[in-house]
Amino acid sequence: MPSVFVRDVMDPEPVTVTPETGVEEVWRLMKDNELPGLPVVNEGGRCVGIVTEADLVIADEEGDLHVPKYIELFGGLVFLEPLRQFERRLRKAAATTVGELMTEDPVTIEPDATVRKAARVIADRHHNRLPVVEHGRLVGLVTRIDVLRALADEGE
Repeated sequence: MPSVFVRDVMDPEPVTVTPETGVEEVWRLMKDNELPGLPVVNEGGRCVGIVTEADLVIADEEGDLHVPKYIELFGGLVFLEPLRQFERRLRKAAATTVGELMTEDPVTIEPDATVRKAARVIADRHHNRLPVVEHGRLVGLVTRIDVLRALADEGE
């Protein structure tokens, strides 16, 4: 049976944003297009990141931003949780652009990869969508549903 390639099932014109796009605009694009994530491209069309719904939420067991727990010891502060996590949440809370929120260097796939390879990457990395790049430039987007549909069609 002939292989199906990513280029055959990808969306060749995905909705994208730039690092300079405002957070409110990202939210509007996601909502209006019913998308959980968007590729981030620079002015040259290179895929430089991805921004998802999860990036727009400050994840915390208490539901809000809080100062890390600490104890005072010998006149100094000893933090009981990593400050790096607090700093990351604080940056997200203050973010005004995609560049401040996005995940840089996202997992990508090439258009000539097989759908089976895309399925492995999606499953191994626990992603729902992969930017499709050729020589670093975004040429499409493939989703878990695209891959599942192609694999089901391949099996018929």
